[in-house]
Amino acid sequence: MTYLPKPKFHHPDIETNSLGFSHRDYEGPISTLCAGCGHDSISGAIIKACFELAIEPHRVAQLSGIGCSSKTPTYFLGQSHGFNTVHGRMPSVLTGANMANRELLYLGVSGDGDSASIGFGQFAHAIRRGVNMVYIVENNGVYGLTKGQFSATSDKGSKSKKGVANTDSPIDLVAMALQLGATFVARSFSGDKGQLVPLIKAAIEHKGAAFIDCISPCVAFNNHDGSTKSFDYVRAHNAALNTLDFITGQAPITADYAPGTVEEVKLHDGSTIKLHKLAADHDVRDRGAAINALHRVQSRGEIATGLIFLDDEPDDLHANLNTVLRPLNRLNDADLVPGSAALDKINAGLR
Repeated sequence: MTYLPKPKFHHPDIETNSLGFSHRDYEGPISTLCAGCGHDSISGAIIKACFELAIEPHRVAQLSGIGCSSKTPTYFLGQSHGFNTVHGRMPSVLTGANMANRELLYLGVSGDGDSASIGFGQFAHAIRRGVNMVYIVENNGVYGLTKGQFSATSDKGSKSKKGVANTDSPIDLVAMALQLGATFVARSFSGDKGQLVPLIKAAIEHKGAAFIDCISPCVAFNNHDGSTKSFDYVRAHNAALNTLDFITGQAPITADYAPGTVEEVKLHDGSTIKLHKLAADHDVRDRGAAINALHRVQSRGEIATGLIFLDDEPDDLHANLNTVLRPLNRLNDADLVPGSAALDKINAGLR
């Protein structure tokens, strides 16, 4: 079972938006992710953004791949369209759906394992084609479903729960999105809703490929050596008929800090990351400056967050291909079979 239904009762004076919808109308079933998982905070930010924008849930098509992150669309926008694709193929399925019906708002949710490894090529082509979408990567730096192996975004020198150091250089999806031509690029932290919610709202309103890399701590691999309740100890001394995992619940990690400052955030496993919120004078319309800012902040061992790049006049794939305005399932026979005269005109143009 991957979800639990939520009770239908709520406070009689619950806040509603201009459509008369409450937050509950943008939620889904109860999450079964580990307590304190950063992914749930991202789901909450998406719910808040859609509520505040008064988006009709049935106008949203949410697509995901495989992984902890790709489970999350179950837990928000329960009245929207949804499709859970095979591993790494979400961008291609989203592109096809977008081509078939441009009237929907497309939200792609993926993880670092899904988008930076097996789906890296899919990610690259969806971004470079300028598909009109919001693409959110819930980036925890591990393969959470397969017990915490390093992902392609894990920092070089970082250690696994067994103390093994990562020897590979990481893929920076923000830098890749900038180089591939994304017209809206941002990074945030799952615990900083004050930053994340406005970024999601801006990405939804943007026409073109909008990409948000969201650092999202994993709570499942912070058990320590020497504990008789740790996973390793129990498995070594267990003679049970099957193996069950229980993840100790943790409090969500939050961060609240001013633009232009650095916040050191301690994760559940005791490690720390340094979040650098870009200053208010950062020029978001200069792609080269954005790339330089990423390298400058990264050289200090910090992670740049905020709106990193924005193109005010983006093209999307529909504009580039001059596609029809109506969804394909609304085209009639006359549209699809225009006759021999139209075919002769097309052939003449090819000569």
